[in-house]
Amino acid sequence: MRLLAPCIALALASPSVLAQDADPAPRWTGSGELGFVSSSGNSRSESINAKLGLKFEDEDWKYAFGAAAFRQKGEVVVLADPDDPDSATRRLQLNANRYQLDGSAARKLDERNSLYTSLRYENDDFAPYDYQATMSIGWGHQAIRTEATKLAFEVGPGYRRSKDAVTGVVENDVIGRGRMEFETALTANTSLVDTLLVEAGSDNTFVQNDFGVKVAMNSRFAIKAGLQVRHNTDVPPERRRTDRLTTVNLVYDFR
Repeated sequence: MRLLAPCIALALASPSVLAQDADPAPRWTGSGELGFVSSSGNSRSESINAKLGLKFEDEDWKYAFGAAAFRQKGEVVVLADPDDPDSATRRLQLNANRYQLDGSAARKLDERNSLYTSLRYENDDFAPYDYQATMSIGWGHQAIRTEATKLAFEVGPGYRRSKDAVTGVVENDVIGRGRMEFETALTANTSLVDTLLVEAGSDNTFVQNDFGVKVAMNSRFAIKAGLQVRHNTDVPPERRRTDRLTTVNLVYDFR
């Protein structure tokens, strides 16, 4: 991870401060993640993944915005002449290219309950669906909200529009949406995070789970190891239903 090394060194050189004075004024908070891997030698590959998550909360409203991208190239052998093995050349070929945008706004009913609306758009060049766009409304509930642990749920109906990658057919579907967001501190600088999203409809059920272990190096920088599992129930015979992505990212926290 060529790009991560200098970033980690810079982070470790910063003062180790794991807490800051609370600021009562409403403000945007969140984090950005970046991971890059490059290999060379007998084979070559390059991959980059990035995430951004922002939140804003005041007495009456909660807002959230997220963006994620993953791009990967792998080495392939190409024959200029199919009948001549000596005409083989090696080159990097794109084999993963995905990005996602999402946002939500929630009107608080009380300290634990809210009414929300959410939007999500995903574009994937190598998935069963070229894109999936969903809109949902519903009820949100903060089950646990302590200094160490947070657990929140969202559930409600929605609408999805998607394009089949093989047939090119655009599908429209009424869905049920559920989302769970969990975070808990294991130690002063180590935490577990997990986010589960389910969008279930008659045409397809999409499930995505993001699990991570985050280790803070100081008040701003952290290292996060993550496992993302994505599953579509309705896919063409030549496509797999489940995709997995393992990452190790440098994280910068906005406070």
